[in-house]
Amino acid sequence: MLRITSLLCLVLFCLSCNNPDETVVMQNVDSKWDKKTSHKFDFSINDFQKQKNIIFIVRNNNDYPYSNLRLIAILEHNKKIVSQDTLNYVLAKPNGEWLGTGFGDTKEALFQYKLNYNFPQDGQYSLKVIQAMRRNVLPGIEDIGVKIQNIKPN
Repeated sequence: MLRITSLLCLVLFCLSCNNPDETVVMQNVDSKWDKKTSHKFDFSINDFQKQKNIIFIVRNNNDYPYSNLRLIAILEHNKKIVSQDTLNYVLAKPNGEWLGTGFGDTKEALFQYKLNYNFPQDGQYSLKVIQAMRRNVLPGIEDIGVKIQNIKPN
């Protein structure tokens, strides 16, 4: 009975964490991010009049050899490029300590991509992310994700 109650509590806790004001899409990189591999995140926008924040989620471990991460982000709508950006995010402090949260070897960090962004129209969008570091195969990145967050009016 205790196991069933514990499982039920865990399921309810996980379900209560869903926030209707944000969409999170994650992909596993498996600590071997090839420069030729883009990660594509598909999502739909149904209320383009409302401003949104687009935030990257990066999970890295101690195998990651750098203190920063360079990305190329391509936002598309109907297979047309809406924007293309080269980004540089800092993953570690100057002393080598990882930024972000988490226990053990894996840290999760959130990086702002577009804040207060107005999508041009409703519909299906995709965000392609490519690593732009010097190595052809980048170790230590476990997962990459995108969070689309509705901005609440004041």
